[in-house]
Amino acid sequence: MKKFFITTPIYYINDIPHIGHTCTTVAADIVARTHKIIGDEVFFLTGTDEHGQKVAESAAKENLSPQDYCDQISPRFEEAWKKLNIDFDYFIRTTDKRHEKVVQELLQKIYDNGDAYKDKYEGWYCVGCEKFLTETEMVDGHCPLHPPEKTVKKSEENWFFRLSKYVPKLIELIENDETNYIAPVGKKSEILAKLKAGVRDISLSRENVEWGISVPWDTKQTVYVWFDALINYYSATQFIEGKKDFWPANLHLIGKEILWFHTVIWQAMLLSAGFEVDKLPKQVYIHSFYMIDGQKMSKSLGNVISPQQLIDLFGVDGSRYLIARSFPTDNDSDVGIERFKEKYNADLANNLGNLVSRVTKLAEGVTTKPFFNPSFDRAGSLDEDFVKLINNCRFDEAVGLVFKKYIDSSNTKLNEVTPWKLDNNDPKRIEVLGYCIKNILSASLHLKPIMPEVTQKIENCFENKVKTLDAPLFPRIK
Repeated sequence: MKKFFITTPIYYINDIPHIGHTCTTVAADIVARTHKIIGDEVFFLTGTDEHGQKVAESAAKENLSPQDYCDQISPRFEEAWKKLNIDFDYFIRTTDKRHEKVVQELLQKIYDNGDAYKDKYEGWYCVGCEKFLTETEMVDGHCPLHPPEKTVKKSEENWFFRLSKYVPKLIELIENDETNYIAPVGKKSEILAKLKAGVRDISLSRENVEWGISVPWDTKQTVYVWFDALINYYSATQFIEGKKDFWPANLHLIGKEILWFHTVIWQAMLLSAGFEVDKLPKQVYIHSFYMIDGQKMSKSLGNVISPQQLIDLFGVDGSRYLIARSFPTDNDSDVGIERFKEKYNADLANNLGNLVSRVTKLAEGVTTKPFFNPSFDRAGSLDEDFVKLINNCRFDEAVGLVFKKYIDSSNTKLNEVTPWKLDNNDPKRIEVLGYCIKNILSASLHLKPIMPEVTQKIENCFENKVKTLDAPLFPRIK
């Protein structure tokens, strides 16, 4: 069995889960489940990022200690993912003492290798991003992702990381097709341009932020939250029993606002700590954002969509399907509740659900053994093009392939042959129903990583003898 290690970002807990977090996590689950079907041994990691100035400020507003605040908010993410049937293997929290130990050990290696030095930082810092900003990153004098008041002037003495030292090596790795780890290609070009424009060293510690991990060689300073957070991907493999062999990660799945940290700083940290090239993460896939009815998602606009809202309207599997179909790959994806309703009704209620309902009624009582492939859950049972699209995070195209090959073709064949007009023993009727049963089962297998519960219901209808559905798989939504 091949080992496959996939991660989501660990989500910053100054807020509750929304559709942006949801799309990344559902996407990672789809990839992980696909690899399980093809026979890989999978380690799927997600979790929460719990240190830093922003968490301390949010805790203070609630009159809570930072740890108590984290203990209240972190479970909301874990619960949201469980409700969406996210089959993660481990939920990591950066306040875990075992994680903190690995962070200190890795940073000590960076220090011992001469890549940490003390200097004064003077410039801009976005509290919303927990990020030091350059003039070129700001728009109208503040961070473009957060309100102006979140961008503040900082002057503090910190420990710095010699990021600039590793720029030539990173450029070499990214420009070589065999070692390039950035996808899609547009993001690769973006990072290369930024690296070649010149990169400054960055702070790896904070002077006046108490809520964080102590710098091992200078306990008066705490580790900059991003250095702490990135190390979670490695630390989990070190303290969870039986997971050391999963490193390096096969896929980090992230949103575009954090690509610099994951494609430049993270890789440079690992090189500095002594990791060989073959022990660096294999791929970082950077997706774009969701726009809600043409506007940026914002609490002030009141257009934030929560995981629970999706589940209440479309059910668990319906929600997962809609996220797969709208996943923002190269460009931002414009979505909204009304658009989701249209897609749900067209694809699921009117198409897939209707097909299963028609075929089970027409073929009720038919023995399914000739049509049920016993190797459905074994390696090699998935279409190669489908797997390739899933691995490239082209979920919409992957689902489109399944619909075209198995579902649309079955609907077309049914309408051509009209088996409901034929006698039960008519060879044409038997042939078309057998064709549809095979296609439905094949579609069900391919859609299993996206809709695990519904596909199980479909397979149950065709176990031994065809049984009709007790209720619609996808009730229409008004």
